[in-house]
Amino acid sequence: MSDNAPPTLETLTRSSRCDHVEIAQCCQHFKIPKVVKDLLNSWATKECYEHVSPVSIPSQSAIVDIVEQARCILFPGYFTATRLHASNLEYYIGEQTTDLYDKLSEQITVAIRHDCRRNNLPCTNCEAQSHSRTLAFLETLPRVAATLATDIRAALEGDPATKSPDEVIFGYPGLFATLVFRLAHELFLLKVPIIPRIMTEYAHSKTGIDIHPGATIGPGFFIDHGTGVVIGETTIIGRDVRLYQGVTLGALSLPRDAGEKMRNKKRHPTIEDNVIIYANSTILGGETVIGAGSTIGGNIWLTESVPPGTKVLLKRPELIYSHSF
Repeated sequence: MSDNAPPTLETLTRSSRCDHVEIAQCCQHFKIPKVVKDLLNSWATKECYEHVSPVSIPSQSAIVDIVEQARCILFPGYFTATRLHASNLEYYIGEQTTDLYDKLSEQITVAIRHDCRRNNLPCTNCEAQSHSRTLAFLETLPRVAATLATDIRAALEGDPATKSPDEVIFGYPGLFATLVFRLAHELFLLKVPIIPRIMTEYAHSKTGIDIHPGATIGPGFFIDHGTGVVIGETTIIGRDVRLYQGVTLGALSLPRDAGEKMRNKKRHPTIEDNVIIYANSTILGGETVIGAGSTIGGNIWLTESVPPGTKVLLKRPELIYSHSF
């Protein structure tokens, strides 16, 4: 038969024959029950982690909604579909704040109840505590809003690339990470379990900026660019401090059992007022203090204190230029 001859009916039938039977014979569903039993056995040994309990765990998605709703309250008119006027502002804020109260108190109740169950604590009256802590948190919002205003002004003063506060509020990852930190920090101070970490890890996932909710950060804080910034739990940062991308404020090398030995101890540095730390610098240690008014250049590694008003810079490296023709 010629290669150019049209295919016969027999050839078409053979080539288009359904291979369903062959595929069905390859199916491995019958092996899945063993995988399930192996998983159950791994959890039964308590060497792996699970949360099979009648007590709920806080909802990550609900906490993300709480963060976004709090941002709408702190910056009314920026992140809402509702057009706000002086005539409806009080109603809008009242409605949003009441709704936030209900959502947050529910999640705090779950968090406290889960913490009690996990740690075998006696009854802590989780419902009453959650309502008390939620109200205490809401009462901090005016102060948080005022502090965020200083953070925005710091961005406007420190970054010639921005032209308006709107640009900072909408577009600066450093401000978003700082906003979430300031909310989470208030809950951390109120000893709300787990929720503050969920909040700051949400900001971390969106911005690449990792700020532990236990850190202490003064007003006028500005993170420029921001990607890769890490600020540890016991870090203390004063007023009007500026950080650039890649800055780490961390702990010195820790022993394997550091979780118990070093908990509640000062492990991270103190950065005093009016300090600038440029890109990719690392400052470590709980006893390390960067004095007020100091400037730390890029790519610096510090594990010792710096007096106030000091500039720490690397010697200019020797550059080698080569041309290939």
